[in-house]
Parts: sequence; C-alpha cells; structure tokens
Amino acid sequence: MLRSVFKILTPNIRALAINESRKLMHTSAKVLSNNRTLSTHNHTHALSEAAINKAAVSKNDIRNFMSVWPDIVRDLNDYAKKYDKIYGPKWLSKLLQYNVPNGKKYRGLILVEAFKILAKDGQMTDENLKLAQTLGWCIEMLQAVFIIDDDIIDGSTTRRGHKCWYQLEDVGLAAINDAMMIENGIYYLLKKYFRQAEYYQEVVDLFHEVSFITSLGQLQDIKTAHTLDLNFFTMEMYKSIVANKTAYYSFYLPVALAMHMTGYKDPEVFRQTKTILLEIGNFFQVQDDFIDCFGDPSITGKVGTDIQDGKCTWLSVVALQRANEDQRLLMKDCYGQKDPEKVERVKELYEDLLLPHTYEIYEEESYKIINTHIQQISRGLPHKLFFKILEKIYRRNS
Repeated sequence: MLRSVFKILTPNIRALAINESRKLMHTSAKVLSNNRTLSTHNHTHALSEAAINKAAVSKNDIRNFMSVWPDIVRDLNDYAKKYDKIYGPKWLSKLLQYNVPNGKKYRGLILVEAFKILAKDGQMTDENLKLAQTLGWCIEMLQAVFIIDDDIIDGSTTRRGHKCWYQLEDVGLAAINDAMMIENGIYYLLKKYFRQAEYYQEVVDLFHEVSFITSLGQLQDIKTAHTLDLNFFTMEMYKSIVANKTAYYSFYLPVALAMHMTGYKDPEVFRQTKTILLEIGNFFQVQDDFIDCFGDPSITGKVGTDIQDGKCTWLSVVALQRANEDQRLLMKDCYGQKDPEKVERVKELYEDLLLPHTYEIYEEESYKIINTHIQQISRGLPHKLFFKILEKIYRRNS
C-alpha cells in the first residue's frame, strides 16, 4: 500500500518520501489501525486541538480584512459612475457582493499573513498593511472571475451555499461580461493604489502571468473532460492541470505578491518558494477532489459534480491505476455521465478500490513529507510562513 501511495506523490516530494519511508510506515500502521472511513468527516487528529486552533485565521484577522472591502466596492462604484451612472454602480455592487466576499478568503488572507511575516523594519505600517489587504482583495476578485467562468463551463448549480451567479434569473450568460468587469476592476485598483510603488510593474505582470497560466489549466481541465479519453487520465496530466489551474493563483500568487511588497529580488528565492507552494497546491487540490465526491454539501456549500463532468481528478486517476479490466470498462461506461445511477456506480467503485482509505494515508503522509520539504529549504523565506499556510488547509472539510 505504501509503495502505491508513493507513486501518486508529486516528483519533488517522492525523493523525500523514500528517505522518510520507515517513519511513514509506522505512521501508516497507526492510520490503518484507526479504521477511519472518510478523513474529512471523522479524524483522530494527529495535531492537538490547540495546534489546530492556533493555526486557524483569527476572527480579528478576518474582521480587519473585511473592513477594507467596503472601500474596494466604493472605489469601483466611483470608477463606474464616470462612464455609466444608470446601470453600472448598482449592478457592480450586486455583482461584487454576491461573488467576492462570501468564500473562505484563503488566498487574500495568505497574502496578508505573508506580508506580516516578511515585513522588514519600517515596513509594518498601517498604510502598508492596508495595501496588503487591498492586494488580498484583488486576489479574491480574481478568484471570483475564475469561479463565475468555471460554473458556466461546468453547468454547476450551487456555489458557497447559493445559486451560481449565472443561474440567477436576471443574470444568465451576461455573467461572462460580469466576470470581465471584475477582472478589469482588479487593474484599476492596482493602478489606483500601487502605481507609485517601485514594485508596481512586477505586481501587474504577475497578475497577468498567473491569469494566463490559470486559463491554460482551465483549458486542460475542459479538454480532458470533454474528450473523456481515459488514456489521458494520468498522474502526469493531473499534476499539470492542478499546478496551472489551482496552485499558481491560490498559493504562489499571494506569497509572491507579499515578497514583492517587502523587497525580495533574488530569483532563486522565488524559485524555491514556487516549488514548495506548488506542492502545497497539489495537496490542496487532492483534498478538493475528495471533498467533491465524499464531502457533505451542507458543509461544502456546493454539490460535487466532478464525476458527472468527467473531470480528471485524483480519485479518477488512482482508480484507473488500480482498476482491473472489468472495472476500467465500468469507468468508461459510467464516468462523465449525468445519470445518477451511473454516478453512484463510480462512487461504489471508488469504495471497492479503497480510495477513501488511500486518501487518508495520502493526506497524512503528504502532510508529513511537505513539512520535511519545508525544513529543507536552504534559503529565502522563513519556514514558519509555509508551515502556517499548510496548517490552514490541513484536514479541511470544505
């Protein structure tokens, strides 16, 4: 079992996994002995409850971050009024309030936390903290752009416990234009607040670069789902989709922005930072794939549709790695189909192949290995930054 888990780890941590194998075998035995069913629902925590609470974002941090949001909406409304006083401001307010501030705000809060950790003498001012929070909201706006588009492409119905934006009666496919408005609003905010900063061009370039990378990841995601050729459902393809579609904008973007704000220039520091954050991003997406299939919609706020949509997920790839000929035929017949009975047959196959159990082991071992990888970073950012990011997503259920 442990050897099969190593095969699904990312290349950067697989070498570490081999070195750590004796420790991990001991860990696996403990995990297996717990005989848990779904790790997102029924954990025996490896960390103490105090450690988990300490790792979580404080209510004060969230409150301070949210306090900047009305200013963001006001700025964009004022900008819209210059060109359209009738429809623009009212619609833009509704659009922003519905789609931006109601998520978990992981990405924006990671940026603020990174800025606080990386800030040098004289940089931790109220003005700079507000700038970091503003940049954080720009990332949350970018997240909203991706979500609006993704929901349309996937034909999703719910998001964050509410109807998807395009599903609203007075929105429909006009949501495509709405996503464009939010994205362009990001660059207005960057110009308004950062054009005098020496790192302004780096910040703008990074938003453009990561947006392009994410759109390529979306393309990979769409094409693998639409062709439904299971021969393309490989771990190599999966990792490429995850890195491009999720990891860059969710983890590298917020930290890299904080690095620019605090004066980091060394390309090697950025390279090492990217390497570990893409590993964390892969870990995050595997969690998402598992939650989509086995999570509780009352907790996640959405009904998972990866099976119906034919997505190349961690579950589907590992299932195909393990499937015998009959099971592979079942996947070919049922995967990517809307029929509820076929969806249920795929879930039953996942259970038969012990994927929930494998996920538990993967989650525990990946967490430990990424911790080891962080400790081995030789130069650059403080290790505690990466530990904080990892703790924020460890054992999440939504």
